[in-house]
Amino acid sequence: MVSARVRGRAVTDQGYLLPTFLIVGPPRTGTSWLHSVLQEHTCLPRIKETRFFDDRFHRGLGWYRDNFPKSDLPMGEVGPTYFASAEARQRIAQLIPEARVVCIFRNPVDRIRSHYRLRRAYAMIPWDFEEALRKDAELMESSKYATHLKQWQQTFGDENVSVMLYDDLKQSPQLFVDELADFTRIPRFSLAPSQISYIHSSVPLTQPRSYYRTRSAGALADWFKAHRFGRIVAAAKRSRLGDWFLGGGASFKEMRPEIVSSLYDQFRPEVEELEIMLGRDLGAWKYREASLMSAV
Repeated sequence: MVSARVRGRAVTDQGYLLPTFLIVGPPRTGTSWLHSVLQEHTCLPRIKETRFFDDRFHRGLGWYRDNFPKSDLPMGEVGPTYFASAEARQRIAQLIPEARVVCIFRNPVDRIRSHYRLRRAYAMIPWDFEEALRKDAELMESSKYATHLKQWQQTFGDENVSVMLYDDLKQSPQLFVDELADFTRIPRFSLAPSQISYIHSSVPLTQPRSYYRTRSAGALADWFKAHRFGRIVAAAKRSRLGDWFLGGGASFKEMRPEIVSSLYDQFRPEVEELEIMLGRDLGAWKYREASLMSAV
Protein backbone atom coordinates (compact mmCIF):
# COMPACT_ATOMS: atom_id res chain seq x y z
CA MET A 1 0.00 0.00 0.00
CA VAL A 2 1.01 3.61 -0.46
CA SER A 3 2.27 5.20 2.73
CA ALA A 4 3.11 8.77 1.69
CA ARG A 5 3.36 11.32 -1.09
CA VAL A 6 6.53 13.15 -2.04
CA ARG A 7 6.69 15.92 -4.68
CA GLY A 8 3.93 14.61 -6.90
CA ARG A 9 4.81 10.93 -6.42
CA ALA A 10 3.28 8.15 -4.40
CA VAL A 11 5.62 6.17 -2.14
CA THR A 12 5.01 2.53 -1.24
CA ASP A 13 5.88 0.90 2.05
CA GLN A 14 8.88 -0.62 0.27
CA GLY A 15 10.10 2.83 -0.75
CA TYR A 16 9.17 2.66 -4.45
CA LEU A 17 8.17 5.97 -6.02
CA LEU A 18 5.01 5.55 -8.10
CA PRO A 19 2.76 7.79 -10.23
CA THR A 20 0.07 9.93 -8.67
CA PHE A 21 -1.98 10.20 -11.86
CA LEU A 22 -2.91 7.75 -14.61
CA ILE A 23 -4.58 8.40 -17.95
CA VAL A 24 -6.37 5.10 -18.45
CA GLY A 25 -7.78 5.56 -21.93
CA PRO A 26 -9.45 3.70 -23.51
CA PRO A 27 -7.34 3.21 -26.68
CA ARG A 28 -7.64 5.54 -29.68
CA THR A 29 -8.70 8.61 -27.69
CA GLY A 30 -5.61 10.77 -28.15
CA THR A 31 -3.45 8.99 -25.58
CA SER A 32 -0.37 8.74 -27.82
CA TRP A 33 -0.47 12.48 -28.40
CA LEU A 34 -0.91 13.13 -24.68
CA HIS A 35 2.02 10.90 -23.79
CA SER A 36 4.15 12.86 -26.24
CA VAL A 37 3.26 16.32 -24.93
CA LEU A 38 3.30 15.33 -21.25
CA GLN A 39 6.79 13.84 -21.49
CA GLU A 40 8.22 17.34 -21.52
CA HIS A 41 6.46 18.37 -18.31
CA THR A 42 6.05 15.23 -16.20
CA CYS A 43 7.94 12.05 -15.38
CA LEU A 44 6.43 9.36 -17.60
CA PRO A 45 7.77 5.89 -18.44
CA ARG A 46 10.40 5.87 -21.17
CA ILE A 47 8.08 3.70 -23.25
CA LYS A 48 4.43 4.39 -23.87
CA GLU A 49 2.23 1.74 -22.31
CA THR A 50 4.24 -0.33 -19.87
CA ARG A 51 1.17 -2.60 -19.55
CA PHE A 52 2.31 -3.16 -15.96
CA PHE A 53 -1.04 -3.12 -14.21
CA ASP A 54 -2.84 -5.39 -16.67
CA ASP A 55 -0.26 -7.57 -18.44
CA ARG A 56 3.15 -7.36 -16.73
CA PHE A 57 2.27 -7.11 -13.05
CA HIS A 58 4.19 -10.31 -12.40
CA ARG A 59 7.43 -8.47 -13.18
CA GLY A 60 7.15 -6.59 -9.91
CA LEU A 61 7.39 -3.01 -8.72
CA GLY A 62 11.13 -2.85 -9.27
CA TRP A 63 10.65 -3.52 -12.99
CA TYR A 64 7.87 -0.95 -13.20
CA ARG A 65 9.83 1.73 -11.41
CA ASP A 66 12.89 1.11 -13.61
CA ASN A 67 10.83 2.17 -16.63
CA PHE A 68 10.74 5.73 -15.28
CA PRO A 69 13.68 8.09 -15.73
CA LYS A 70 15.23 9.81 -12.75
CA SER A 71 13.40 13.11 -12.45
CA ASP A 72 11.98 15.57 -9.93
CA LEU A 73 8.88 16.10 -12.07
CA PRO A 74 5.44 14.76 -11.05
CA MET A 75 5.04 11.10 -11.99
CA GLY A 76 2.25 9.72 -14.13
CA GLU A 77 1.46 7.08 -16.73
CA VAL A 78 -0.63 6.91 -19.89
CA GLY A 79 -2.06 3.39 -20.02
CA PRO A 80 -5.06 3.14 -22.37
CA THR A 81 -5.47 -0.62 -21.94
CA TYR A 82 -6.23 -0.16 -18.24
CA PHE A 83 -9.71 1.34 -18.74
CA ALA A 84 -11.65 -1.88 -19.37
CA SER A 85 -9.45 -4.09 -17.16
CA ALA A 86 -10.87 -4.90 -13.73
CA GLU A 87 -7.50 -6.37 -12.73
CA ALA A 88 -5.67 -3.18 -13.64
CA ARG A 89 -8.15 -1.06 -11.73
CA GLN A 90 -7.88 -3.21 -8.61
CA ARG A 91 -4.07 -3.30 -8.72
CA ILE A 92 -3.83 0.45 -9.13
CA ALA A 93 -6.20 0.90 -6.20
CA GLN A 94 -4.11 -1.46 -4.09
CA LEU A 95 -0.82 0.34 -4.77
CA ILE A 96 -1.97 3.92 -5.41
CA PRO A 97 -5.36 4.30 -3.67
CA GLU A 98 -5.30 8.10 -3.96
CA ALA A 99 -4.42 8.14 -7.67
CA ARG A 100 -5.97 10.78 -9.91
CA VAL A 101 -7.55 8.88 -12.81
CA VAL A 102 -8.32 10.40 -16.21
CA CYS A 103 -10.69 8.77 -18.72
CA ILE A 104 -11.03 10.11 -22.26
CA PHE A 105 -14.05 9.21 -24.37
CA ARG A 106 -14.98 9.65 -28.03
CA ASN A 107 -17.80 8.48 -30.26
CA PRO A 108 -17.82 4.76 -29.32
CA VAL A 109 -18.38 3.50 -32.87
CA ASP A 110 -15.60 5.68 -34.28
CA ARG A 111 -13.34 4.46 -31.49
CA ILE A 112 -14.05 0.81 -32.29
CA ARG A 113 -13.30 1.33 -35.97
CA SER A 114 -10.04 3.13 -35.18
CA HIS A 115 -9.08 0.54 -32.57
CA TYR A 116 -9.73 -2.32 -34.98
CA ARG A 117 -7.60 -0.76 -37.70
CA LEU A 118 -4.71 -0.26 -35.30
CA ARG A 119 -4.85 -3.82 -34.01
CA ARG A 120 -5.15 -5.23 -37.53
CA ALA A 121 -2.37 -3.02 -38.93
CA TYR A 122 -0.01 -4.26 -36.20
CA ALA A 123 -1.12 -7.88 -36.74
CA MET A 124 -2.51 -8.18 -33.23
CA ILE A 125 -5.55 -9.87 -34.79
CA PRO A 126 -6.00 -11.74 -38.10
CA TRP A 127 -9.71 -11.12 -38.71
CA ASP A 128 -11.76 -8.80 -40.84
CA PHE A 129 -13.82 -6.18 -39.00
CA GLU A 130 -17.02 -8.13 -38.54
CA GLU A 131 -15.24 -11.25 -37.35
CA ALA A 132 -13.14 -9.16 -34.96
CA LEU A 133 -16.31 -7.76 -33.39
CA ARG A 134 -17.28 -11.33 -32.50
CA LYS A 135 -13.88 -12.60 -31.40
CA ASP A 136 -11.93 -9.65 -29.95
CA ALA A 137 -13.75 -8.71 -26.75
CA GLU A 138 -11.50 -5.71 -26.10
CA LEU A 139 -12.91 -3.83 -29.11
CA MET A 140 -16.44 -3.72 -27.75
CA GLU A 141 -15.62 -3.69 -24.05
CA SER A 142 -13.42 -0.59 -24.31
CA SER A 143 -16.37 1.43 -25.67
CA LYS A 144 -18.65 0.59 -22.72
CA TYR A 145 -17.90 3.94 -21.16
CA ALA A 146 -20.65 4.24 -18.55
CA THR A 147 -20.21 0.66 -17.35
CA HIS A 148 -16.50 0.98 -16.63
CA LEU A 149 -16.60 4.63 -15.54
CA LYS A 150 -18.93 3.68 -12.69
CA GLN A 151 -16.44 1.08 -11.53
CA TRP A 152 -13.53 3.54 -11.59
CA GLN A 153 -15.63 6.05 -9.64
CA GLN A 154 -16.68 3.44 -7.09
CA THR A 155 -13.06 2.40 -6.61
CA PHE A 156 -11.37 5.82 -6.43
CA GLY A 157 -14.24 8.20 -5.66
CA ASP A 158 -15.95 10.61 -8.05
CA GLU A 159 -13.62 13.44 -7.04
CA ASN A 160 -10.55 11.47 -8.14
CA VAL A 161 -11.85 10.42 -11.58
CA SER A 162 -12.01 12.94 -14.40
CA VAL A 163 -13.85 12.41 -17.68
CA MET A 164 -12.60 14.30 -20.72
CA LEU A 165 -13.80 14.14 -24.30
CA TYR A 166 -11.75 13.59 -27.44
CA ASP A 167 -14.07 16.04 -29.21
CA ASP A 168 -12.89 18.77 -26.83
CA LEU A 169 -9.26 17.86 -27.43
CA LYS A 170 -9.73 18.29 -31.17
CA GLN A 171 -11.65 21.54 -30.80
CA SER A 172 -9.56 23.30 -28.14
CA PRO A 173 -6.34 21.42 -27.31
CA GLN A 174 -4.87 24.12 -25.06
CA LEU A 175 -7.99 24.32 -22.91
CA PHE A 176 -8.02 20.51 -22.79
CA VAL A 177 -4.46 20.24 -21.45
CA ASP A 178 -5.11 23.12 -19.02
CA GLU A 179 -8.01 21.17 -17.50
CA LEU A 180 -5.92 18.00 -17.49
CA ALA A 181 -3.06 19.78 -15.73
CA ASP A 182 -5.36 21.24 -13.08
CA PHE A 183 -6.94 17.88 -12.32
CA THR A 184 -3.66 15.96 -12.19
CA ARG A 185 -2.04 18.75 -10.14
CA ILE A 186 0.81 19.46 -12.52
CA PRO A 187 1.85 22.97 -13.63
CA ARG A 188 0.06 24.28 -16.71
CA PHE A 189 2.11 24.47 -19.89
CA SER A 190 1.66 25.96 -23.36
CA LEU A 191 1.38 23.76 -26.42
CA ALA A 192 3.67 24.44 -29.35
CA PRO A 193 2.01 25.13 -32.73
CA SER A 194 3.47 21.87 -34.07
CA GLN A 195 1.85 19.93 -31.23
CA ILE A 196 -1.53 21.48 -31.96
CA SER A 197 -1.31 20.84 -35.70
CA TYR A 198 -0.32 17.22 -35.08
CA ILE A 199 -3.72 16.53 -33.49
CA HIS A 200 -5.40 17.22 -36.81
CA SER A 201 -2.99 15.12 -38.86
CA SER A 202 -3.18 11.37 -39.20
CA VAL A 203 -1.10 8.62 -40.72
CA PRO A 204 -3.40 6.31 -42.69
CA LEU A 205 -3.23 2.73 -41.48
CA THR A 206 -3.33 -0.19 -43.88
CA GLN A 207 -3.52 -3.91 -43.42
CA PRO A 208 -0.14 -5.59 -42.97
CA ARG A 209 1.67 -6.65 -46.11
CA SER A 210 2.48 -9.94 -44.38
CA TYR A 211 0.46 -10.84 -41.30
CA TYR A 212 3.03 -13.32 -39.96
CA ARG A 213 6.01 -11.03 -40.54
CA THR A 214 4.28 -8.15 -38.79
CA ARG A 215 3.09 -10.47 -36.03
CA SER A 216 6.64 -11.70 -35.45
CA ALA A 217 7.94 -8.13 -35.38
CA GLY A 218 5.28 -7.23 -32.83
CA ALA A 219 6.25 -10.12 -30.58
CA LEU A 220 9.90 -9.07 -30.79
CA ALA A 221 8.94 -5.47 -29.99
CA ASP A 222 7.00 -6.64 -26.93
CA TRP A 223 10.06 -8.56 -25.75
CA PHE A 224 12.27 -5.48 -26.13
CA LYS A 225 9.76 -3.34 -24.23
CA ALA A 226 9.43 -5.89 -21.45
CA HIS A 227 13.22 -5.85 -21.05
CA ARG A 228 13.36 -2.03 -21.06
CA PHE A 229 14.71 -1.64 -24.59
CA GLY A 230 11.78 0.45 -25.74
CA ARG A 231 14.03 3.02 -27.39
CA ILE A 232 15.20 0.40 -29.87
CA VAL A 233 11.58 -0.27 -30.82
CA ALA A 234 10.86 3.44 -31.24
CA ALA A 235 13.92 3.90 -33.45
CA ALA A 236 13.01 0.88 -35.58
CA LYS A 237 9.50 2.24 -36.11
CA ARG A 238 10.90 5.48 -37.49
CA SER A 239 13.30 3.69 -39.83
CA ARG A 240 12.81 1.95 -43.17
CA LEU A 241 12.79 -1.28 -41.21
CA GLY A 242 9.54 -0.15 -39.62
CA ASP A 243 8.04 0.49 -43.05
CA TRP A 244 9.01 -3.02 -44.10
CA PHE A 245 7.30 -4.65 -41.13
CA LEU A 246 4.26 -2.38 -40.82
CA GLY A 247 1.63 -1.51 -43.37
CA GLY A 248 2.06 -1.73 -47.09
CA GLY A 249 -0.97 -3.96 -47.51
CA ALA A 250 -4.49 -3.33 -48.74
CA SER A 251 -6.49 -0.35 -47.56
CA PHE A 252 -9.23 -0.95 -45.03
CA LYS A 253 -12.77 -1.23 -46.34
CA GLU A 254 -15.46 1.00 -44.93
CA MET A 255 -17.87 -0.62 -42.51
CA ARG A 256 -21.13 -1.86 -43.98
CA PRO A 257 -23.98 0.58 -43.14
CA GLU A 258 -26.02 -2.12 -41.43
CA ILE A 259 -23.08 -2.97 -39.16
CA VAL A 260 -22.62 0.70 -38.30
CA SER A 261 -26.32 1.06 -37.47
CA SER A 262 -26.19 -2.08 -35.34
CA LEU A 263 -23.23 -0.73 -33.36
CA TYR A 264 -25.00 2.57 -32.72
CA ASP A 265 -28.04 0.66 -31.48
CA GLN A 266 -25.89 -1.45 -29.15
CA PHE A 267 -24.07 1.49 -27.61
CA ARG A 268 -26.96 3.95 -27.38
CA PRO A 269 -27.92 2.86 -23.82
CA GLU A 270 -24.29 3.32 -22.71
CA VAL A 271 -24.16 6.79 -24.26
CA GLU A 272 -27.49 7.81 -22.73
CA GLU A 273 -26.33 6.71 -19.29
CA LEU A 274 -23.08 8.61 -19.80
CA GLU A 275 -25.05 11.74 -20.73
CA ILE A 276 -26.79 11.55 -17.35
CA MET A 277 -23.53 10.95 -15.50
CA LEU A 278 -21.78 13.88 -17.19
CA GLY A 279 -24.75 16.20 -17.61
CA ARG A 280 -23.77 16.68 -21.23
CA ASP A 281 -25.50 16.20 -24.58
CA LEU A 282 -23.80 13.46 -26.60
CA GLY A 283 -26.41 13.23 -29.33
CA ALA A 284 -23.84 12.87 -32.11
CA TRP A 285 -22.69 9.61 -30.50
CA LYS A 286 -26.13 7.98 -30.50
CA TYR A 287 -27.17 7.90 -34.13
CA ARG A 288 -25.24 7.25 -37.31
CA GLU A 289 -26.97 10.15 -39.08
CA ALA A 290 -26.10 12.60 -36.29
CA SER A 291 -22.50 11.43 -36.32
CA LEU A 292 -22.25 11.99 -40.07
CA MET A 293 -23.76 15.47 -39.71
CA SER A 294 -21.27 16.41 -36.97
CA ALA A 295 -18.36 15.27 -39.12
CA VAL A 296 -19.27 17.56 -42.03
